[in-house]
Amino acid sequence: MARASDSPAAPRISQPDLPPHLEPAQPSRGADFLQAALDLGGDVNLAHATLEQCTVTADADSIDLTGATILDVDAKDLRVASMTLRNAGIRRLRITGGRIGTLDLSGTRIDELEIRDVRIDYLTLGGAKGSDILFADSTIRTLDMPQAQLTRMRFDRCHTQEVDPRGLRAKDVDLRGLDADTFVDANSLRGTTLTTHQIQQLAPVIAAGLGIQIKD
Repeated sequence: MARASDSPAAPRISQPDLPPHLEPAQPSRGADFLQAALDLGGDVNLAHATLEQCTVTADADSIDLTGATILDVDAKDLRVASMTLRNAGIRRLRITGGRIGTLDLSGTRIDELEIRDVRIDYLTLGGAKGSDILFADSTIRTLDMPQAQLTRMRFDRCHTQEVDPRGLRAKDVDLRGLDADTFVDANSLRGTTLTTHQIQQLAPVIAAGLGIQIKD
């Protein structure tokens, strides 16, 4: 079936809904935070916590948000060696500025995620189920998306050294704004949109997957 002329559909991104005043709060595992301002440092355990209408700043070694619920959260200028949101639930999370060593979104359920002007060494979306995701003006050294199910995801002015999409199930995933040095597996890019130049770069990988030998 031919794609619609307006394909790929753009992500539906809105700003986090934040109140005019936020109360400072101290992080703790499993806590419920409503309209709070969190300034994080050291090793932070927020596993299974709920953050609703919150702001986050950080200069931290690690932030553990495993199994957390993230709703209308604005994170700015994060400087974190390791940030884990494994199996978390995200609805409207915006991360702007800063640097993150490892960003683990494995198994995460995502509904509106914006990452802008962030440098990330390693980002994994392994097994994640997400829609309405935007990466802009960011550098991601290694991007892993094995077995992820992603809808309406777009990259604008981003660069990565390596993309591993093995097992990816994609719909309206726009990779035209992602300058990637290497794709590990071209056979898993079904449902994505690429430029002519990107396809030319992928030709050897596609040929290898089809058992075609290229010789001049």
